[in-house]
Amino acid sequence: MKSRLITLKPSGARIEVVEAGEGRDLLFLHGAGGHLLDDPLLAALSRRYHLVAPLLPGYGRSTGEDGLRDMLDITLHALDVMQKLDLRKPIMVGHSMGGMIAAEMAAIAHTEITKLCLIAPAGLWNDDDPVVDIFSKLPYELPALLFHDAELGRKLMTAGAGNMDDPEFLKQFLVANARRLGMAGKILFPIPDRGLAQRLYRITARTVLIWGKEDALIPVSYGDAFRKAIPDAKLVKIDKAGHAVGQEKPAAVLKAIREFF
Repeated sequence: MKSRLITLKPSGARIEVVEAGEGRDLLFLHGAGGHLLDDPLLAALSRRYHLVAPLLPGYGRSTGEDGLRDMLDITLHALDVMQKLDLRKPIMVGHSMGGMIAAEMAAIAHTEITKLCLIAPAGLWNDDDPVVDIFSKLPYELPALLFHDAELGRKLMTAGAGNMDDPEFLKQFLVANARRLGMAGKILFPIPDRGLAQRLYRITARTVLIWGKEDALIPVSYGDAFRKAIPDAKLVKIDKAGHAVGQEKPAAVLKAIREFF
């Protein structure tokens, strides 16, 4: 996969974009953790599509986070990135926080977003079935929270960088994570509710929702809530997968996307 930088005007923000593959354009928006070093989902998508995966400001080499204050800023930023990349009606895929942003984009930009895949998106809230507060979790707690197979999660989250028992790895992880979560917190903290529920009815894109049945971060009940709120949406539930369903079951996620679009 190749990585390049683009510059947005008038802000001057520099955005890192990961790109790979050929075929139909697929724009992928990542979750609060960013991209994994060897992300199985990105690899799977790039074998079938022209994958374009920008990193939100505060992630990787992307800058400009100080200029993004709220949900509307971030949504318009993502639309600006899509326009700068000259992507016309791409398949729009977002995971977790990225799914929340993608849903907002689809609610605002009907003509630009016509094919939408939301993978365990954030954005809704139910007091009786709350989303886990990821900001309160320590690094060693994350694999079991994000993955059904915690050991696989540890391997993927530390690939090429060490292990979670290594003090130097933990230091680097915490520094990078502080910057990432500082950005993510603008729309996810203290709870991931910025009024999206009131706008889902506006989505006209053909929409598929994908959820791991064992999601411990955003319970699968939220998948049913999204399905009911988005007109004609389809919900695919995948066995033996957690919140990082795309990384645990990339073939199943790719299959669901290809069958629907």
